[in-house]
Amino acid sequence: MRDTAPKAPRIPLERTHHGDTVIDPFEWLRDKENPEVIAYLEAENAWTEQETAHLAGLRQTVFDEIKARTQETDLSVPVRDGAYWYFTRTAEGSQYGVHCRAPITGAGDWTPPTVAPRQTLPGEEVVLDDNAEAAGHEFYSLGSFDVSPDGRLLAYAVDTVGDERYTLRIRDLTTGEDLADEVRDTFPGAVFSGDGGSVYYPTVDDSWRPDTIWRHPLGGAAGADEKVFTEPDERYWVGVGLTRSKKYLEIAVGSKITSEVLLLDTTDPDARFETVWPREEGVEYSVEHAVVGGRDRLLVLHNRNALGFELLEVDPTRPADPEGWHTVLAHDPAVRLEDVDAFAHHLTIDYRRDGLTRVAVLPLAPEAEHIDGAGFAELTFDEPLYSVGTSGNPEWLQPTIRYGYTSFVTPSSVFDYDVATGASTLLKQQPVQGGYDPAEYEQSREWATAADGTRVPISLVARTGLLGSGEPQPLVLYGYGSYEASIDPGFSVPRLSLLDRGVVFAIAHVRGGGELGRHWYEDGKTLTKRNTFTDFVSSAEHLIGTGLTAPDRLVAQGGSAGGLLMGAVANLAPHLFAGILAQVPFVDPLTSILDPSLPLTVIEWDEWGDPLHDPEVYAYMKSYSPYENVTEQAYPRILAVTSLNDTRVLYVEPAKWVARLREVDAPVLLKTEMTAGHGGVSGRYARWHEVAEEYAWLLDVLGRTTP
Repeated sequence: MRDTAPKAPRIPLERTHHGDTVIDPFEWLRDKENPEVIAYLEAENAWTEQETAHLAGLRQTVFDEIKARTQETDLSVPVRDGAYWYFTRTAEGSQYGVHCRAPITGAGDWTPPTVAPRQTLPGEEVVLDDNAEAAGHEFYSLGSFDVSPDGRLLAYAVDTVGDERYTLRIRDLTTGEDLADEVRDTFPGAVFSGDGGSVYYPTVDDSWRPDTIWRHPLGGAAGADEKVFTEPDERYWVGVGLTRSKKYLEIAVGSKITSEVLLLDTTDPDARFETVWPREEGVEYSVEHAVVGGRDRLLVLHNRNALGFELLEVDPTRPADPEGWHTVLAHDPAVRLEDVDAFAHHLTIDYRRDGLTRVAVLPLAPEAEHIDGAGFAELTFDEPLYSVGTSGNPEWLQPTIRYGYTSFVTPSSVFDYDVATGASTLLKQQPVQGGYDPAEYEQSREWATAADGTRVPISLVARTGLLGSGEPQPLVLYGYGSYEASIDPGFSVPRLSLLDRGVVFAIAHVRGGGELGRHWYEDGKTLTKRNTFTDFVSSAEHLIGTGLTAPDRLVAQGGSAGGLLMGAVANLAPHLFAGILAQVPFVDPLTSILDPSLPLTVIEWDEWGDPLHDPEVYAYMKSYSPYENVTEQAYPRILAVTSLNDTRVLYVEPAKWVARLREVDAPVLLKTEMTAGHGGVSGRYARWHEVAEEYAWLLDVLGRTTP
């Protein structure tokens, strides 16, 4: 056993930008091929295990609770696609799911079949068994999964390392055997062509940016694949897919703030990819194909002079000509339109208003010249906090809309909405074993006031009676606040292990996220990024000031870009927190964003700014970078978790951060998964163990190690 924590040797490395010279003593940790780096990470893992050994029993208890509450043998609600119902089974004792299908009974069969979890459907067959594919590997991730239009072939891609480099294969579903076709180092998102004779797939450049779309003819050698499209601008990602109608093959090109869409008419053998709207800096748009009054139309959801986006119907023969545009849903400053899906007889719109997600259905009149937005019908729900969104709707002709619904207290639920009648039918609600009663829990929303007067929403869930008890409670405050990503209220089986021990769970919906619309995002990025951090601090101060919690009972939690938030608040307001859990934390952002050779760096300039070429951005990022701003002060207990093969936030960032925190005697622990990627370990049992370890640490900090 060690008497003291590991300390990384200092090997000074000098860098100079904009006249500012920085001596970085721990940059040498970036070289994971260096045996000394691996030895250091393993020493940190051993120290973390030693320092948390007293939690072994609690870790096992929490794992057992998660397992006991989960219906391990189960199946998802079948989704109709072509001539089959597709669904996924899980079995007790298996880490991964099994993808299955069963034939539909006829063209009018739109009611998902139901059976008990251990029973099989008539004609059921296995499409892909993830457990078989994962056998012999410590890590497994399924990237691409697409069935050919005739239902005979499966294109699938797997990663068995965690570095997001996927091998694409084609399986003959009539025999269960893979064809000779194999393409290595692809990116997720492979899709069959409309005729099923080819597979389109993306690959990445040296910075791990998906930049090229290829066409692989079935039976052809990978080396002879056709390069369909490549994007030279390092700020842009590319992806490929088919419209729901199958009429258009679509290539989507996008940076953080600009997008472009190219369409190929699959019904025209001589067609070429044509741009819908030429890219325009700062303009984002997406495209759907619809049929209105018997005519092909394109639906363009865009933000040109419309911060919250608006929806246009345009002529596909001249999509960039305003003379052919018709406004379906005009811009509304109080609404953020997020997605539109087109079907043969209706549209669905996903959007948010007042900090909550919404779904509406818009019927298409058969003889109408244009789509009339007046038919817009929003689905309504009773709970004050919830999340709702459409998903699992691949069929062009379907008369129903599949949507998911959840809240902090309502387990994830799947509904079918009948467009003709307006009735919703509950198809399945996530089972919670052990007699879960939602009445035993309560959810509410608080509003903190930031230093500039902005009101910041905070969502909370706890055992009933705790939120109004008047006594400070142990509380976990979660935050993210980047990329316009919204952290919406949702149910969690593992979280019950916190709530049932009297812990309150809260989400601070800080600026940089998208909860309150596009302006909420704009006010928390680039040169306004500090708002993300100060909003979180204001949220913590509000919860303390109102008596809901106290500094010795408050733990902060965040991951990835939310890990940057954790590192920033650790420097800004360490006195407010008893502990900080930083998961795959982006805590050395300046070093990463200065180096365009690193994965995804150039793409990130639209989010954070370009410190390499802009001295103002450089100075601003340096002012908040957690690694750059570690000082001699009393830090709370900190647990940083990372993965050696993470390609999004490299392990070196938390490793360097922890090394610097050690120099100021901060009570910090580092755990590195040695065979995992950005999402952590793979497999549900492995993931439950990982969650149990983190929760045990949280409960230890909060003094709630017993039920």
